[in-house]
Amino acid sequence: MKLNAWPHWPRTLFARLALILFVGLALAQTMSVWLTLTERNQTMNNVMVGYIEREVTSSVALLDHLPPNERAEWLPRLERRTYRFILGPGVAGAEQPNAELSARVAQSIEDGIGKRYALTANAVPGDPSRLQVHLRLSDGAPLTIDYRPMAGVPLSPWLPVVLALQLIVLGTCCWLAVRLATRPLSQLAHAADTLGPDLKAERLPEDGPDEVARAARAFNAMHDRVKLYMTERLQILAAISHDLQTPITRMRLRVDVMDDDVQGAKLQQDLHDMETMVKEGVTYARTMHGASEVPLRIDPDALLDSLVCDYLDAGKDVALQGQVASALVTRPQALRRIIGNLVDNALKFGGAAQIAVAKAQDGHVTISVLDRGPGIPDESLEAVFEPFVRLEGSRNRHTGGTGLGLAIARQLALAMDASLSLQNRAGGGLEARLVLKNAS
Repeated sequence: MKLNAWPHWPRTLFARLALILFVGLALAQTMSVWLTLTERNQTMNNVMVGYIEREVTSSVALLDHLPPNERAEWLPRLERRTYRFILGPGVAGAEQPNAELSARVAQSIEDGIGKRYALTANAVPGDPSRLQVHLRLSDGAPLTIDYRPMAGVPLSPWLPVVLALQLIVLGTCCWLAVRLATRPLSQLAHAADTLGPDLKAERLPEDGPDEVARAARAFNAMHDRVKLYMTERLQILAAISHDLQTPITRMRLRVDVMDDDVQGAKLQQDLHDMETMVKEGVTYARTMHGASEVPLRIDPDALLDSLVCDYLDAGKDVALQGQVASALVTRPQALRRIIGNLVDNALKFGGAAQIAVAKAQDGHVTISVLDRGPGIPDESLEAVFEPFVRLEGSRNRHTGGTGLGLAIARQLALAMDASLSLQNRAGGGLEARLVLKNAS
């Protein structure tokens, strides 16, 4: 059976290791205490059996030498915690003592005085652990040795306190040991989680045990290689995009002096599309390194209102619904670029855009850009965030597009520690949802 199938099995490695170590040490400690107490009882029983043999032998010899009228006075002096003497036949019975300790005591008494006195031993009816040994003194007087075994060796009152303190010490040591052992794993997980598109995650300390240091060195080396590969890739993309601007500019100048107005207009449109793609490529290369913009405390309602006013001034159908009603700490230019790209897509495919703003109780702010366009197939909702990915329905003169708008928006959102997702709306259309974490 797998451990994960247990309903109450802890999910974290820290809790699992701590539980296993604590339970194991606690069981070992319990077994050690049990063995110690058992050995202690056995030792005390051996000592007691030898003591009874000597004491009973001397006591019987003393009573045998005393005058019959003085024997009763000596009985309280000869009585011990586990046995006493009775001047009489006692309780007769046919049962042999079956308790281990009682049988050993009977054998010990018989070994001590059985050679001189004829004796019989039996268990008291109803109390098999109680033993009575019957004999007759030299003058024929009956004498009974009534033995009552102790329930056990009494424990010191401070022993449970010491055991509880030991368990506390064991639990503390387990917690500390597991904490030290799993802390590097937590640091590794945190470093992996914070490794964003800017590739600026903190390097792990390469110290501690050999296995931990080796894992930290491997992660740091991997981080350096990924950063190098991404930097080279983005430098190539930025260089190509930048260098293309010069020939595009020359081609536009040549087109301006062409006599064929129809072909010139088509070439101007193609060059405009190429220039747009080059600019988007440069922008995407920059966003892959993460926004260098410093987070500021802004009024998001004012920023969104100014963005909507700019679109309205340009004759676009853009509406704003809801408000944040509080300040946010974010990157305003990156936020403006994300919302702008989403609104541009909504206008391209739906002809109109609506920006809906809401703030949750946990402080997260959701900004949704809604349209009533054709939407996107469910299987392509994530693919459109990849660079240069365009759906076939968008590749026409009217919509255009470079395939980088959503990729840039996603990269900027990641750099802002936000999330950007797409989902189709009921009744047709698309919703682009940007969730900003609590940064108030």
